This record gives sequence, structure tokens and C-alpha cells, in this order.
Amino acid sequence: MHHSPDRRAAEPSPAHDLFVRVRGAREHNLRGVDVDIPRDALTVFTGVSGSGKSSLAFGTLYAEAQRRYFESVAPYARRLIHQIGAPKVDSVTGLPPAVSLEQRRSSPGSRSSVGTVTLLSNSLRMLYSRAGTHPPGAQRLDSDAFSPNTTAGACPSCHGLGRIHRTSEELLVPDAGLSIRQGAIAAWPGAWQGKNLRDILEALGHDVDRPWRELPAKDREWILFTEEQPVVTVHPVREAERIQRPYQGTYMSAHRYVMRTFADSKSATLRARAERFLADAPCPACEGRRLRPEALAVTFAGRGIAELAALPLTGLDGVLAAARPDGEAARVLAEDLRSRIGPVVELGLGYLSLDRTAPTLSAGELQRLRLATQLRSGLFGVVYVLDEPSAGLHPADTEALLGVLDRLKEAGNTVFVVEHHLDVVRHADWLVDVGPLAGEHGGRVLYSGPPQGLAGVAESATARHLFTGGEVPARTRPVRKATGAVRLSGVDRHNLRDVDAEFPLGVFTAVTGVSGSGKSTLVGQVLAREVGERLTEPDFPVRRLVEVDQKPIGRTPRSNLATYTGLFDVVRRLFTAAPEARARGWKAGRFSFNVAGGRCETCQGEGFVSVELLFLPRTYAPCPECGGARYNAETLEVRYAGLNIAEVLGLTVESAAGFFAEVPAAARSLRALEEIGLGYLRLGQPATELSGGEAQRIKLAAELQRLRRDHTLYLLDEPTAGLHPADVRVLLRQLHGLVDAGHSVVVVEHDMEVVAGADWVLDLGPGGGAEGGRIVAAGTPEEVAHAEGSRTAGYLARAVEAGREEDG
Repeated sequence: MHHSPDRRAAEPSPAHDLFVRVRGAREHNLRGVDVDIPRDALTVFTGVSGSGKSSLAFGTLYAEAQRRYFESVAPYARRLIHQIGAPKVDSVTGLPPAVSLEQRRSSPGSRSSVGTVTLLSNSLRMLYSRAGTHPPGAQRLDSDAFSPNTTAGACPSCHGLGRIHRTSEELLVPDAGLSIRQGAIAAWPGAWQGKNLRDILEALGHDVDRPWRELPAKDREWILFTEEQPVVTVHPVREAERIQRPYQGTYMSAHRYVMRTFADSKSATLRARAERFLADAPCPACEGRRLRPEALAVTFAGRGIAELAALPLTGLDGVLAAARPDGEAARVLAEDLRSRIGPVVELGLGYLSLDRTAPTLSAGELQRLRLATQLRSGLFGVVYVLDEPSAGLHPADTEALLGVLDRLKEAGNTVFVVEHHLDVVRHADWLVDVGPLAGEHGGRVLYSGPPQGLAGVAESATARHLFTGGEVPARTRPVRKATGAVRLSGVDRHNLRDVDAEFPLGVFTAVTGVSGSGKSTLVGQVLAREVGERLTEPDFPVRRLVEVDQKPIGRTPRSNLATYTGLFDVVRRLFTAAPEARARGWKAGRFSFNVAGGRCETCQGEGFVSVELLFLPRTYAPCPECGGARYNAETLEVRYAGLNIAEVLGLTVESAAGFFAEVPAAARSLRALEEIGLGYLRLGQPATELSGGEAQRIKLAAELQRLRRDHTLYLLDEPTAGLHPADVRVLLRQLHGLVDAGHSVVVVEHDMEVVAGADWVLDLGPGGGAEGGRIVAAGTPEEVAHAEGSRTAGYLARAVEAGREEDG
């Protein structure tokens, strides 16, 4: 630790302490960390992925602030704290209340939108309620009436969703030449249930042997759409396999069956089958605008609220600026709305519209929306803990982000940021560097102090990249030549307007551009769909398409690293073959924590029990019975090479590689995980604890261990997000290895070091949203670095230049 001796000596009274002091932090892999961090400053936590910096910033500091908050607001929360357990730390002093802006913890539902996340919708509804022009004679509507999420405002026919699922005769009966007996009504359930409905129709007097199209229109309408459910006695025809007794049958129309299955069925397969018979169309009553007619009739500046909510925020700001509001209330409300739009535009998100739904936003966009909202909240004296706010930001937008972080600090707050982006690191007032490596080889604070002092710390990976320009690997290989190309023409999607793009094959392609320029749309939606549809063509050069995204590898603690990579099957076989297991006659299922038998029944093999509380997000606490081991005591008696199954799941990838060195099937997948820099993860690490970047690298490792001959196109959206520059090197080696093996790689990327090392670059822009969606430049990194009118060129030129100097 680098402490100036005088600062530790005179510890002032806690009330006036200017430092947050952590003593003995042991959360996750932290090794009894002691560190002092200044208040009212911008502190950046750095270190390689898995070093323990998040365990310090989120797992210790934020968790401790949250625990104190719970204790102060709700007496019953003490029980919860007892269950979840407080963070493992001896003491934390001088800690203000905290606000967390994390990326991965909450995935918002389909009813949340840009407007609800930023609270801008509230302001806009107030404006319409108080200052909107209501039709003559109509009464003034309350602001609730302008929300699609309230009964007062929602369009009654689609319940405020804007779209409806409808069936139609064409969908329910795809082949009208068939009779009912031949199965004309495709939407009906199969097997005896379908026969049952057919017999009921026959008992009701319908002709089940005439082709469907020859039946009278009103009968067809009734059979498919009636809401009636008549009960009739059916006398079944003698068929060998069926019960002969007459029975009471209840009729249900095809439409009713499909709608009911779609709404209520617990089975995903049945729901998916029902969905085939439904068309998802804009609601005819509100035309997809989600509100009641009364609300849609109110205007401001001549436009309805749905029309303003569909404009990009820059456009909405323009309308408000030009409007001549009528009266004081209207003026104040319009100005308030503009002052809230300001920070969102400043963070490079002016291309989003208020009605854009939250699930369609990237993690980076969502976090920056929350950040912009905080700027307006007027809080002071709190700690903001941010998780890599630069994720998804083009270098041109990073400068605006630094301005926003400074403003939060100037308002009298303490800002803690976990970050890898060197521009953000350089901007810090104070650095806490954690390491030296990941997992059990990390967990120590190597340095805590002003950034320039890190230069003297020999074992810090961050220091090597921050001061020596070590961030740019020399370009040792010539640009590869393409072996073919996938051409897209006339692309229209979101903000892409009639775009023609060419993606070369057999090379490494980087797609760049500011946030919202259309990169993810072009690669993740258009290119992926086009290639996916053409894979079956015999002469199409690409045989496989693999999208390696940052979505979690599972949503519950049940999925983990070992189950995802298939390693767990190998492990279970080894345990089943152990003498004790054979003696007891146990099969592999005994060692699965997903089925009854060997697992602990208290937590049903999850190792955690879910704790539900009023108004707080659900949390997981270790199971009181097995203490997180997932298995019952008998199962744990069986050992393989001295360890029981819970202990094997507790091994890190790195230790496991040694342990399973003699087992080829296990060794291969462990080696792939180690080579991609994930040696620090535990085999049983629940999917819920993995970051997006880790999930993405696990998927990539799964690919790398079964390299195929078939030409594969790999698509990666920002693979370097969440990676320390030292880890970026490791990842790039793997990706370039795929290209050397004859495959194609396309990445959407903001990290200029990655772009400088690509063979081909497509730059979109020039701006975001409506100002983007065009290809500004395409060529080798050298060519794009000198392109006119590209906001990427200048930043890329520096990276290309730095690479050249190292070569020289």
C-alpha cells in the first residue's frame, strides 16, 4: 500500500473525515484489503477482469451503503440483512449513502421506455395536461390520462400495448381444400383432444367431411370464432384405440383455444405453437399509439403526445424551442422538459425517442440514460457507484461523459467508477488499482492515490498500459486479403436508409461509428438475418453463423460455467464411476443438482434461497441447509481423487485444469477457458454472477474448443466491453486465430486499438439517429484513418500512428 504516513497517523473524528476508510475487506477474492478513498472526488477502480475491483466497489462499498440504508428505513429489513449476510469487511467509515448505476443487474420490462427510465414522460404528460389544447367542450384531462400504463390512459382495445395479437381464418385454416376430418383446422390441438373437438362438431350437425371452403360462411365463422362453449353428448365412432362410451364434450372455438394457450399456457412449446396462428399487428383502434382517443385528441404546438414521443429527443427539443407556449405554466413546463432533455443529448443519446422501449436499448445506453436522469435529480452528499460508463461509447462521446462525471462531483457528490477506458482513468482524481492478476492471484490493492503515482508500481498491469503507450500492439502482420464477400443492398431498418454494404470474408472486419449510428442494427440484425437465410444455399461461402453476444448464459443460479460448457457431464460420469457410487448403484443423475435424488431439497439444488421483500429487488441468500453446497450429505460422501462434487464445483478453471489434466474431455474445455483469460472463474459460478463480458468470453471459449472446418462467420458486438487493456490483447489473439484458421470475424467496436489491428473497417455515421445510418468510409484502417467527414478518423489515425511507431 502506498500511504503517506502522516495521513494514517492523525485519523480525524469520523464526522469530519474526508476519506472513506475500508478495513479488512474479504468479499469474494479480496484478501483483507485496507484502503482509504477521498470523498467528494472522482475515484476510478482499475485492474484486470476478475481482479476484485467490482468486489471492492460494488460488493463492499455499495453493498455496505445499501445495508445501512435498509437498516435505517425498515426495521424488518434487519431480518433480510441477517439472511443475505452483510458484506465481508471489518469496518467501513466515512461512507455516505450510495446510488448504484450498474449495467447488468436489472433488465427492464417491455412497458418501460426511454421516457419512463428518464422520467421525461412524466414531464411531457404534465405539459399536455396543463398546457395542451383540448378539443372544444372536452374536459381537461389529468396527466395520468396520457400514460398507456394506467387504466385512465390505456387504449381499451390493446390495453396500452399498441399492438394486438389476432387470429384470422387464413392463419387458422392454411389449406381450405381439406375437410375438418382431414385436419383443415391446423390450430387445433393434436391427438385425442383434436379428435374430440371434431366429434363434437359432428354431434352439433356440422359436416366434417366436406372441404372447408365449401362450408357455409356463417358456419365457418362460428366454428373458428365463437365465444360460446356448448356441451353435447358425443357417441364416438367405433375405433379400436378409443374409449367407446358416450361422453359429455365441451366445444371451444379455434380462436378461443389459441388465445387461451397463448395467454395462459405454462409450456413454452405450446405458447410458441399458438403464436404461429397469431398475427401481431398495430392495434386498429389507436393505430399503435397506445392511448385512448380522448388523450390523442389533445395537442401541443399542433401535435398529439404520441407524435412528440416518437420524435428523436433532438427533434422534440426543437419543437419545444419553437413553440410559443401559452401562459406561465406552459412556459415553465416546456423549459423544465428541455432542461431534462439536455443531459441526455449531451451524453450522445439525442437520437433516441421517448417511446423507444427499454428492451431494445443496449446496456451502455440504459446506464447513460440513468446517469443523465441523476444529473437532474439534484442529490448531493451521496456516492455514485458506476460500472464502466464508457461501455458503448465512441471516443468522441467519451469527452461528454467526463464532463457529466465532473458535474456530479461538483454538485457535492463522491463518484466511484469501475472502468477500463484509459481516457476515463487518466481523468480521475484518485486511482485504486486492484490485482495483480485475476481470481485467487488478485484481490490486493496495489496502489491507492493520484494517477501519476501509479507509474512506480511494477506489478500493475494498469500502469504498463497507462504510461508506456503499451496499449497499442505493434502491427506485425500485413493486411489479409478477402476470400469473398457478403453484400447487403438497399437496407432499411431503424435509421439505416437504403444502405449498401459489403462485408469481406476470410478477414477481420471492424464496424465503427458514434453511438446510435446504426452499427448494431447493421451487424446484429441485417447482416445476421441475411446470412442466416442464405446458409442453406449450396454456393454461399459461409456455412455457419455464430453470434457471440453478451447476454447471460442463464437467468438463474442453476446454470453455471460447468453446465454451459458441457464440462459438468464429464464430471458427473467420473463421479458415477467412483467405487462408492458404484457400490450404492448410483447413476449420473445422483450428481445433478437439477433433479431430486442427490441434491439438497431445501434449496432444490440451487445452493441459494430466494428472499422476496416488499419494494426491494429479489435477492439470493445461501441455503441454510447445505450452506451453498447444492447437494445432500450422502452425495457429498463420494469422492473423486479426494474431492467431493461440491468441492470440484468450487475449483477455479485454473486449478481444475491441473486436477483434470489426465481427462482429455475435461482438459480441452478448461484449456479453452484459460486461454481466453477466464482461469479465475469457479466451475460452479452461477450465471447470475457473471458479467456480460465474461458470458461472451465463455461462449467464445465454447466455440474455440470445437473448431469446425466449415467456414464460420463470427459476429461480436463490442467484445472488449468490460475488459482491461491487458485482457483485450488476449481476446484479440483468439479472434485473429479464428481468422487465421480460415473463418470470418466481424466486430462492432469503439476500442481504436482493436480497429487499428483489423483488416477492413466500415465506419457508419456521421452522427447518431437520423444524422447517422450511412456508410461514411470503408477500407483498411490506414485508409479510414484519413477519411473526410468521419468522426472516427482522427481517433483511429492516432492508434494507427502509435502502432507504426512501435513497429519502427
